[in-house]
Amino acid sequence: MAISRKVREQMNNSSWIRRMFEEGIELRKIHGPGNVFDLSLGNPLLEPPAEFRAELARLAADETPGTHRYMPNGGYPEVRASVAETLAEESGLPFTGAEIMMTVGAAGAINTILRSILDVGDEVVLLAPYFAEYIFYVQHQTGVVKQARCDENWLPDLASLESAIGQRTRAVIINSPNNPTGVIYPEASIRAIGELLRRAEEKYGTEIYLISDEPYRKLIYSDAPYPFVFEHHPRAIVATSHSKDLGLAGERIGYVAVNPADPGKSVLMDALTFSLRTLGFVNAPALMQRAVAGIQRATVDIDVYRARRDLIYDTLTGIGYECVRPDGAFYVFPKSPIPDDTEFVRHLQKELVLVVPGVGFGTPGYFRASYCVDDWVIEGSIEGFRKSFEQLTS
Repeated sequence: MAISRKVREQMNNSSWIRRMFEEGIELRKIHGPGNVFDLSLGNPLLEPPAEFRAELARLAADETPGTHRYMPNGGYPEVRASVAETLAEESGLPFTGAEIMMTVGAAGAINTILRSILDVGDEVVLLAPYFAEYIFYVQHQTGVVKQARCDENWLPDLASLESAIGQRTRAVIINSPNNPTGVIYPEASIRAIGELLRRAEEKYGTEIYLISDEPYRKLIYSDAPYPFVFEHHPRAIVATSHSKDLGLAGERIGYVAVNPADPGKSVLMDALTFSLRTLGFVNAPALMQRAVAGIQRATVDIDVYRARRDLIYDTLTGIGYECVRPDGAFYVFPKSPIPDDTEFVRHLQKELVLVVPGVGFGTPGYFRASYCVDDWVIEGSIEGFRKSFEQLTS
């Protein structure tokens, strides 16, 4: 075949999430859409808030010349300034538009960051469980993936992280609230990671970036403040999007925020802008940049996701599944009742319930269920979860 060997191998190892979603499509054709309970894909359920619709309508009527032309690759200056103002309020740090770059979602942001910092063979450490596409992002940008573990509460195992870092380590990627666990890394964990990275930099005479992937940052079910990474490591970079907090997954709009305290931020921002352009993104969508600029403080109704979190968590633990209670995002990550999580997922599939095996997130023996679905999907899945658990543990 004419495709590259590298891409062929990546396709063979590709995302379990998409694989299960596609199998769900086939099952719905056979059994009818109302009889298949698909909790495999993290596709935001909630529609964008009213503020977005109002802003979009206003922009659609704007006939100002040049509205849809190219802008500076990093984004409209006024949009970057608006994002920076809100981020400064949230973090208490002196962000300006000079530390912000608008991107084609968080995935575009991460690829742009990796393209800017990696040489061939440089290493990037992932904390398992992790979003599976990270592996391909690193590989696409000529890097090598190293893995570290989390503990039984899905918090970073610092000893494992330290052992994964070496002379070629260029970055560590964290994701909090986490996909797939829903766990939020507390400030103590982030502080410890920052201290560990500083020690590693001194040991190896290198610079290591801490990349924080934060598309779920505003989907949090407690009143505790979000622990930002910036104060704990000078080379901290945030990649985020409005896919979840504004329900705009299909619009592909996000941004990169570089630590104002990074002594190399000017050079880094120049590299990010060059990489964004030459990777082919060129710039984030003009209309979406303007649409989100004035609604940075808006979110979807988080209480809806909180209620679904409570429903699925209470139901599964009531049946007997072991699970850490998620504090954010819209996933649960229970332990499989049998060691082989892929076999368990296949068993559930016979009950027309679709979830994703933990092996797809670098953590065999568990499974991910998304609760960004209608109530009837969760309610309809309960009997399948119960039957599978009882049959496999009796």
